[in-house]
Amino acid sequence: MTIRKHYLHMEILVIDGQGGGLGRAVVSALKSHFPSFTVNAAGTNSQATREMIKAGADHAASGENPVVVMARTADIIIGPIGIVIADSMYGEVTETMAIAVARAKARRILIPVNLCDNIVVGVPDTSISSMINGVIKAVEAAIEA
Repeated sequence: MTIRKHYLHMEILVIDGQGGGLGRAVVSALKSHFPSFTVNAAGTNSQATREMIKAGADHAASGENPVVVMARTADIIIGPIGIVIADSMYGEVTETMAIAVARAKARRILIPVNLCDNIVVGVPDTSISSMINGVIKAVEAAIEA
């Protein structure tokens, strides 16, 4: 998929769970750097969704079905690496969610959070702000691809 053709109207889906802090930071950074893009949020729980709404998500919903539905139309999906691993994030990511994200036509930008028994070897522990900067760079690269 060539993302460049969608540059004027890009749809980004941010998925997060647990307390929603990572999703909040990602949504905030995206809205700051790419104000014309639609940033949708799917929380695996209502707290994560609330945090992403506070950060400025254009549309938001909680649970399995919103992840499945919003993944269908997203140009880019962003979230912790657990969004493609069934039962991750202490069971908040269902098999259906993980499959929907993995099979989406979107480009996936996965944040290597080494939590919940999922360890990405070779990836050093990095601050959230550094990871968010990496997300912004990855979105910029996806636009120019």
